Amino acid sequence: MTSDPREPDRFRCACVLMNGHDILRRLLVTRPRAARTRNPLMRMPLLMNAAIAALLILPALGQAADAPAAKGDAAQGKDLAYTCQGCHGITGYKNAYPSYHVPKIAGQSEQYLHNALMEYKAGKRKHPTMQAQAQSFSDQDLANLAAYLSSLKTK
Repeated sequence: MTSDPREPDRFRCACVLMNGHDILRRLLVTRPRAARTRNPLMRMPLLMNAAIAALLILPALGQAADAPAAKGDAAQGKDLAYTCQGCHGITGYKNAYPSYHVPKIAGQSEQYLHNALMEYKAGKRKHPTMQAQAQSFSDQDLANLAAYLSSLKTK
């Protein structure tokens, strides 16, 4: 079974028609048909799959961390806010120790105040007085306090 010397064999023809770069590219890029998959996600690069997974997972983690707060009642919070006035100087109250710096909380966002109070209660924020104050109230009381304090006008 010898081939005719005047007819170039198939391998030699393929090599003559393609330069070395094309041969290398076909060897590296082309896969056998059995190794191909029908799932389009399996054809994407690993980095793109990781990015898509992060885009899908991260918002779900954020929603779990910021659970909706209990709805606060500002009228009930007003009765509880007397404990805040000593340090925070709410509604015209003058602090006896002006050199002791405390944040002004009147008019802050209700969500921010509620989150801060819950973090003090859980011990995530470190201030012994605020931890003790927050731990003395129920979660609903803290929501009421946040609603009242956020409703106050700032000067």
